[in-house]
Amino acid sequence: MQTVIYAARKIITMVPNRPEATHVAVRDSRVLAVGSLEEVSGWAEPGSDDVRLDETFVDKVLLPGFVEGHAHMMAGGVWQFTYVGFEDRISPDGVLWEGLKDIEAVTSRLRQIESELEPGAPLIAWGFDPIFLTAHRLNRFDLDEVTRDRPIAVIHSNFHLLTANSKALEMAQYDRNTNVMGVDRGEDGEPTGELQEMAAMFPVMRRLKIDIRSLARTEGGIRAYGKVCHRSGVTTATDLINDLPLEDVELMASITGEESYPARLVPVLNAHTAPAGEIAAQALALREKSTDKLRLGSIKIITDGSIQGFTARMRWPGYYKGPDHGIWNIPPEQLMTTVETLNAAGVHMHIHVNGDESSEVAIEALARALRTNPNPDHRHVLQHCQLADAAQFRKIRNLGLCVNLFANHIFYFGDKHYELTVGPERAERIDACATALSEGVPLAIHSDAPVTPMGPLFTAWCAVNRVTSSGRVLGAAERISVEDALRAVTLGPAYTLHLDHEVGSIEVGKKADFAVLEDDPLSVDPMTIKDIGVWGTVLGGRLQPIS
Repeated sequence: MQTVIYAARKIITMVPNRPEATHVAVRDSRVLAVGSLEEVSGWAEPGSDDVRLDETFVDKVLLPGFVEGHAHMMAGGVWQFTYVGFEDRISPDGVLWEGLKDIEAVTSRLRQIESELEPGAPLIAWGFDPIFLTAHRLNRFDLDEVTRDRPIAVIHSNFHLLTANSKALEMAQYDRNTNVMGVDRGEDGEPTGELQEMAAMFPVMRRLKIDIRSLARTEGGIRAYGKVCHRSGVTTATDLINDLPLEDVELMASITGEESYPARLVPVLNAHTAPAGEIAAQALALREKSTDKLRLGSIKIITDGSIQGFTARMRWPGYYKGPDHGIWNIPPEQLMTTVETLNAAGVHMHIHVNGDESSEVAIEALARALRTNPNPDHRHVLQHCQLADAAQFRKIRNLGLCVNLFANHIFYFGDKHYELTVGPERAERIDACATALSEGVPLAIHSDAPVTPMGPLFTAWCAVNRVTSSGRVLGAAERISVEDALRAVTLGPAYTLHLDHEVGSIEVGKKADFAVLEDDPLSVDPMTIKDIGVWGTVLGGRLQPIS
């Protein structure tokens, strides 16, 4: 095997005893050595011609390939629907979609798309952010003005709510007599068109043939997700809920097995499709089908909804200015038994918790399960965990749990959390990275793409600066260092995925997976980290520039 020595302006390794270097030697898709040119050249046989010095990166900065520990493969496929979000977004093909700043702009874009559709085809849009459009809440009457002749479904940015027009409500047989939790009603008792969480959303989605998770089931969706990862320097990415039927697993194994596919994928099994015992058996069977670039065997549980959608479960005193209840996607009693069954089977769990009440219930469920079956090195992960306080982080540490905090929320929704959803005090400790680290909790941070755009440098920027979209610093005490933020998008999430022995740092024996940057995040102004360009990646020693 030929050894290639890559020279770089700087290599940030994430290894404490050698945090920086100038050269990395790669052999057989793995890191052979990292250090100075003299040090890494020591691996070459005297007079051998099987060593090549490559200066492609001589003016670039190398980091471990970024690891996105909470995203969804539909981040690629969802672009088959119409984007109607508040912020500008870039599609996997690099096309800019301008954000829409009022309901009139939303309905105008919908009207344009509606005029181009085939007769009878549903109009489906995504990315809507009602919390930013304060004139009034989007409702069925707004969408009826676009058309009453075809069904419309506007999926909110959090994917926990949607708004439907009258035609879509009629197809689901929703009216004033409907008794389904999550069907929002006006003062007249009639449905407003807003549907909250899956129990309310599913009847409309089924009739309009909206299968969000199927967006990750097609070849096009899988390839588009690879593009999303590649553009942001991500070399290992989760799909953090997937039903994973056998034919889909075979398709993913085939596509990721191609040398040119730009990422390693970690799809996580949906725990809500069957009884816990069956899900545990399925997860364990899937684990055996893992390949070099496809890792299987973990499961995902969704406890509550979203904070900005007012469906996250909140402890007293509830929401600041809004409904106080929130919605359980799995009742606490069922969560207790599900967690106990999965932990006893040795299955690795990712548990979605947004509100502080859902965090409390999940922590208690895990504590009970681990008392019965201690399960060494389990690394169960609380995902999002946005409103955990210091006492909860101490419980998390004592149980050996990990957290993956939603740092992007600080920028995208921080102002609204401060003003509307949870109020100033709780907003200032939302996604409390500094507290997690000070309490000794293994930390990762994430984008939850497509809820927010995938971009680990932006996610790190959020955790370092805690600046909202209006420029407010939201909880300065929860800022973390650039070094800690970079760890939280590399080795931190690798640890939560049980992959830290393979990826997440640049050291001997690990995969030669690198993010190639145009500048050094440790030397620039921390406020400009998000603006650093990504040249591309190296995956298993294979150079993959962004075209």
